[in-house]
Amino acid sequence: MKTLPKERRYETLSYLPPLSDAQIMRQVEYILAEGYIPAIEFNESSEPEIYYWTLWKLPLFKATSPKDVLAEVDECRSEYRDCYIRVVGFDNVKQCQVLSFIIHKPNEGISRSRW
Repeated sequence: MKTLPKERRYETLSYLPPLSDAQIMRQVEYILAEGYIPAIEFNESSEPEIYYWTLWKLPLFKATSPKDVLAEVDECRSEYRDCYIRVVGFDNVKQCQVLSFIIHKPNEGISRSRW
């Protein structure tokens, strides 16, 4: 089995090849289908010891489609292009974050404004 080239790893999904637009869309669909509340966070660093990221606006309590969430990601990206941006799924029953994944890395060179 071949591993990915050695580079900085961030979170669980970073050990996979970069997600395509369709795969990102499915991850956001999963968040909504499970009843989790999506939120968007950003930070200048993705170091593991940094637990608290800055929340982009309020969590998207009324998001009904992945396009709603990804439109907010695009807004965040346009304002904070030099930051890491991640999507978070919050479970309001367990009162905790149940999943997150980085959707934008600074200087990545890939523009995902096609949602």
